[in-house]
Amino acid sequence: MGFWNLYFIAKIYLASIGSLKPNWWLNLLFAVCLIVPLRQRWQRTLRLVLAILVGIALLYHESNLPPFGYLLKQLPGLASFSPTYLLELARRAFTPAMVYIPILAIAIYAAVNRWVRVTTFVLLALIALPIWQGIGTLVAQSAAPSGLAANPRADANLANAGADGQTGSYDEQLAAFHHAEKNRRVAFTPASADPASQFDVIVIHICSLSWDDIDVSNMTDAPLLSRFDYVFKNFSSAASYSGPAAIRLLRASCGQEAHQELYGETSPDCHIFADLAAAGYDVQFLMNHNGRFDDFLGVIQREIGVPGLQPQSTEGLPTVMREFEGSPLVGDYDALAKWYQGRVAKGGGPVALYYNTVSLHDGNRLPNSNLSSLQSYPIRLKKLMDDIDRLIDVISHSGRKAVLVFVPEHGAALRGDAGQISGLREIPTPRIIRVPVGVKLIGLPADKEPQGKGVVIDKPTSYLALAQLMSNLMSHSPFASDAPALQQYANDLPQTRLVGENENTVTMGTADGYVIHTPEGVWVEGK
Repeated sequence: MGFWNLYFIAKIYLASIGSLKPNWWLNLLFAVCLIVPLRQRWQRTLRLVLAILVGIALLYHESNLPPFGYLLKQLPGLASFSPTYLLELARRAFTPAMVYIPILAIAIYAAVNRWVRVTTFVLLALIALPIWQGIGTLVAQSAAPSGLAANPRADANLANAGADGQTGSYDEQLAAFHHAEKNRRVAFTPASADPASQFDVIVIHICSLSWDDIDVSNMTDAPLLSRFDYVFKNFSSAASYSGPAAIRLLRASCGQEAHQELYGETSPDCHIFADLAAAGYDVQFLMNHNGRFDDFLGVIQREIGVPGLQPQSTEGLPTVMREFEGSPLVGDYDALAKWYQGRVAKGGGPVALYYNTVSLHDGNRLPNSNLSSLQSYPIRLKKLMDDIDRLIDVISHSGRKAVLVFVPEHGAALRGDAGQISGLREIPTPRIIRVPVGVKLIGLPADKEPQGKGVVIDKPTSYLALAQLMSNLMSHSPFASDAPALQQYANDLPQTRLVGENENTVTMGTADGYVIHTPEGVWVEGK
């Protein structure tokens, strides 16, 4: 097989470290086709061309990369990325080791092949590996108690105990989860007619921030986090991309929908800002970007639940950085302070604002800086948190009352995962979808201000719990003279199992970790 031996040796190595999931029988068949002798030159040439195509396709199929059809859909978006960002992504994906190791391997192979029939050993390995793998699976299944699958990579139809007392196959658990979520709702009551009890609602939706990103950035002790009156420690954003994450937040009044259902019609009472509008709030929205990428602006306008709503203007504000596709970004404090100044000047009843920021998005560039977006992330994160800190102070000094909700869309995947380079979010792993959510009550009387840390909610939750907390705050204003202790507002919030979804992949929390439903339709254990 000549240098094709290196192809199979590389696959064996990648499989041994978990970077590849080969179909060994297909590889054996491929190897047999390569060693069949052909007399005619044109036949050998044709086989070489076909073998290269088959080899690439087989390797791609066995890799952890997204389906090829999905990549084709992303090409228009990739084409809009700035050259600097494309170069940064290339540097993450391709390391110097990917050049010198193959060169070294070729040199060693050329020397060894002169004395050893490498093809014989490769064929023996391709025969032995599937047999060994099959025996291992049979032994594991026979050893599993009560007929349960001992290996999470086993067929999804084998019974497997799930988290939260759920049992059955992972397919059955996921179906049961979606069925139960369809019947969950949060109802809102009208805002208090007493001006002293009324408060604005400011929802700050942040692209690319998870608990893991905070840890990587050494920001776990950031002052802003300690200012929140409620902190969700185990909150699932359920999505790893901005569009679906925005839809899920804007539909927070209902249970978690399957990814495919996000792009269809939903019940009108699922739209949390429509609920706020019905409760007497003036709904507004604001962004520090233009919202053109992936039609994000259109998503917000369709899902916010108030027809014809246009974003508040950020005209005249200075550009503080450039997006991954070259568009200008304004500062978060600048945008929010300008909006709040207008809100105070206007006066009137309570306002509900949806604000979206992409200051932390992968690929953003600081002005006059040679830092990559990964290197500048901690700087940008500190600036964002400081900006929100300043906004809290501005609202507090204004004498008005507000409930500020800090909720990320998804993580930035700074650390990366098995099978995903840093910044890639195709698999919605817990590192990506477990996000820091905080709620700050601004304007509480001094005797009602919490002493020490805020209320920590560490049960598995998602948007429904956040909507319920907001409903509880509205039903009995925490700013009223007879308001109960802050802890009571967070009692018995609805729990939600960690289930992350996108177009091709689903992740689901289990008692001892999580599992991934791959595009091929099988469940594998997450690492």
